[in-house]
Amino acid sequence: MKSSGGKIRKAGGTGARGTDPRGASPRAASPKGASPKSAGPKAAPYKQQATKPRPQFAKPAPAPENDTRVKAAPRSEPLPKRVLTRRTGARPTEKTGLILETLPSDDYALLDSGNGLKLEQYGPYRIIRPEGQAIWLPAWDKAEWDKADAVFTGNTDEEGVGRWHFPHVPLGETWPMAYEGIPFFGRFTSFRHVGVFPEQGTHWSHMDQTIRNAKRPVKVLNLFGYTGVASLVAARAGAEVTHVDASKKAIVWARENQEMAGLSSKPIRWICEDAMKFVAREERRGSGYDIILLDPPAYGRGPNGEVWQLFDNLPDMVDLCRSILTPNALGVVLTAYSIRASFFAIHELMRDAFTGLGGEVQSGELILRERSSGRALSTSMFSRWGAK
Repeated sequence: MKSSGGKIRKAGGTGARGTDPRGASPRAASPKGASPKSAGPKAAPYKQQATKPRPQFAKPAPAPENDTRVKAAPRSEPLPKRVLTRRTGARPTEKTGLILETLPSDDYALLDSGNGLKLEQYGPYRIIRPEGQAIWLPAWDKAEWDKADAVFTGNTDEEGVGRWHFPHVPLGETWPMAYEGIPFFGRFTSFRHVGVFPEQGTHWSHMDQTIRNAKRPVKVLNLFGYTGVASLVAARAGAEVTHVDASKKAIVWARENQEMAGLSSKPIRWICEDAMKFVAREERRGSGYDIILLDPPAYGRGPNGEVWQLFDNLPDMVDLCRSILTPNALGVVLTAYSIRASFFAIHELMRDAFTGLGGEVQSGELILRERSSGRALSTSMFSRWGAK
């Protein structure tokens, strides 16, 4: 996956992935996927009825009873509502309308999109999945879409259960992928994700450089860490990483990715816990982090039934993250996959939260650039604070 530098454009529209769950999945070294370089002959564009989006966060599948690698936190009482107060001092400077692109590469490519679907190349496989943002017509004809190796189909219920259809040859559950030389596993999950969000690559590259340029020990906290690719990037760059996710299955998967990547000796703590409770406990302990990655779902549940609602809980979470930054903190990156708001909603939240710390808040959208016609597919909003 290749990411381009940010481009300042006039703000407009909202990046979004809708209400997709975060379950688990990774990737590893992948053969170069063949993909057409030009649109085929003019023909009826590919069209398939898109499935109903599922609520964010599938219930994690139970881990084997003999698995001793990851322990869930004991059941505890709900956190009391945090009292937020307006901070004093100068607000950080701002840069808005920033568009961060992920360009096609041998590891990943958005090949085409349209009719509520997207055609992607993940390593050796072409995959079709629902995409509510793709309200246009596909650029490629049906013959190109019919080359897909896997299609996510079926009705998604409240548990987010769907099905994968393999039109040509039955495929195994996992396959090897890679990000910038870090191998990991892709996986066909029942909630349409495959274990990696390629658009995040631009944040990972930025974090990698920030860690290397610091020339000192750096502690990274990866909240809602999913299958651990960001944690592996940070660890490879030299950081000490704490990875938190509510899904035990996702963390077991992330540990497998660490082993596959040959990074087992790197200092990564894998913690299965509700993210809000973990950060609140770190605040009480006086723990500190130099970089915090915050990639919450629109809706989710913790391992003990804790409920996460993005717009209800995000202000408290951002405030907590501010409270556990080290005195010489380097940055906080927030990504929001929600279609109900402009990126200005999280931009102003971040500027308020980091008032008095100086630095700059940059906000905008993450996009994938199509190989077929060069169109931009917006996937999410982001806002990141960085010290100057």
